[in-house]
Amino acid sequence: MRRLIITAFVAATLIASQAPALANPAVLTGEESRYPHAIRLEHGPGRGSILVALHGNHVVDVLRANRTGKKFRKVASFVDTASAHASCCGHLYELPSQVGDMPVGTVLWVGSVGYKEETLKARIWRSQDAGETWQYLSECARARPQGGLWEPDLSVDALGRLNCYFADESDSAHSQYIGRTVSADGVTWSAKEKIVAVRQKGLRPGMAQVKRLPTGRYYMMYEICAQPNQYFCEAYHRTSQDGVSWGDPAWSGTRPITKDGKYFAHTPSITLAPNGTPEGRVILMGQMLMNASGKVDAGNGRTVFVSENGGRDGWYEVAAPVPVPGARDNSCPNYHPSGVASLDGRSLIGFASDYVANGGCHTSWATSSLPPFPG
Repeated sequence: MRRLIITAFVAATLIASQAPALANPAVLTGEESRYPHAIRLEHGPGRGSILVALHGNHVVDVLRANRTGKKFRKVASFVDTASAHASCCGHLYELPSQVGDMPVGTVLWVGSVGYKEETLKARIWRSQDAGETWQYLSECARARPQGGLWEPDLSVDALGRLNCYFADESDSAHSQYIGRTVSADGVTWSAKEKIVAVRQKGLRPGMAQVKRLPTGRYYMMYEICAQPNQYFCEAYHRTSQDGVSWGDPAWSGTRPITKDGKYFAHTPSITLAPNGTPEGRVILMGQMLMNASGKVDAGNGRTVFVSENGGRDGWYEVAAPVPVPGARDNSCPNYHPSGVASLDGRSLIGFASDYVANGGCHTSWATSSLPPFPG
């Protein structure tokens, strides 16, 4: 499912303007783990705590820390037996409003389950106790036979409906597109619709993440892969007033770039942070940092981007909490880094995976500081 293999020497020099790390990275479990996804709970008895989901060998591990994120402990593990082989690329989501019989604060996990030979499915599990116990809920989408269905993500739109976004490569008109299904109760789902489906058949939009900004607008970050030029798998974003209408599916979107032309390639991931303005901060993480010439940048694996106006533009560089200087197009090193902001918005608690000496892939976490608020 991944793209071009990029081979490049990665410089180990950290950009001088980046903020220093506040803590050395610590391994989360010491077990096989990759594709971290973290959220901060905003409702219920677990309000303020941080949840992280990791993928092991067909096992989803869930860890939790208190509000300050000083120590993580495993609180649950589950296996989706719809596949005898694999689950991958899952995201966590906390319901901000009731959906069907699920109250505010219900935590959901959605991931791709199975191999192409088994018919891939996006399946949702739910937890009513801040991630400690999990029950299967529903299937929000499935691929056509021999096709892939990857990287699902959940959001509640302005109409109160649960939306399931996914990357579907089982449509004959597109190598891959970002699709969506919708549900009023989280159990019964609509037919698929295309949200990002660019005209060039060979291009591959995917890795969608949707967040609701403090202004109420909805913000989607995603990648488009398989281009023939230097922008081989770069990040894009678009916005929606209501989380329902996202504009022309054939439009690629807007690339988040710094003033000097740097951009992320592969596996974009976003989190929000307060900054004293109505729009708030958007923090963008990605697997590989590229310079304006399309070469691997010296800050590769050590950098995140920040926008102070809700992700519209003005992106600048900040030190990543967990440095992975060997980040490259591979399913372990810095693949889908994730993070959550501290409650005051002044630091980033980040998670990233990398290979270890025995050849396994382990996920570590650490905290880095964010710049002072604008103004």
